[in-house]
Amino acid sequence: MHHTRYRPLGLAASLCTILAFAACSGSTPAAKTPAAPVAQVAPIAKAGPVLGVDHVGLTVSDLEASRDFFVKTLGFEVVGGVESYPSVFLSNGQMRLTLWRAEDPTSATPFDRKANIGLHHLAIGVSSFEALDTLYEAVRDYPGVTMEFAPELNSGGPAKHTIFYEPSGNRIELVHRPN
Repeated sequence: MHHTRYRPLGLAASLCTILAFAACSGSTPAAKTPAAPVAQVAPIAKAGPVLGVDHVGLTVSDLEASRDFFVKTLGFEVVGGVESYPSVFLSNGQMRLTLWRAEDPTSATPFDRKANIGLHHLAIGVSSFEALDTLYEAVRDYPGVTMEFAPELNSGGPAKHTIFYEPSGNRIELVHRPN
């Protein structure tokens, strides 16, 4: 199988925008889970030989719906893909995502962030509180998206965030951390 080789993103750009990710159940969450207290995020120090996150790969049930969501609401562009291993490569100039279609989406087991070991969600940094609110408006009514909660202060601030499930059920957070 051929994979396109990417130049890794810088540590500050990638780790500030990508905190973690997880596939999540496509079912609608019953209620908002109270957020655990979050420690203040320390500045990222210069790294050694490890440059940072190269890309994040998400397994999706509907490749086209998930691709369209990231392109139409969050401004990503399609930069490649592999038809024989159904995938789409996306970039917004700051980070890269790979969307891989589950081999059999009808029988794939959704990830349960509270019961399974694995990454919890994909957190994407945004440039301002205004950008967060604008993106929330675009995401909120997008077909197949389930909102977990609207923009709010994260553990009393100063960061503000929103969390939702994209059309294939992956849990996504948009967050702004003012300087």
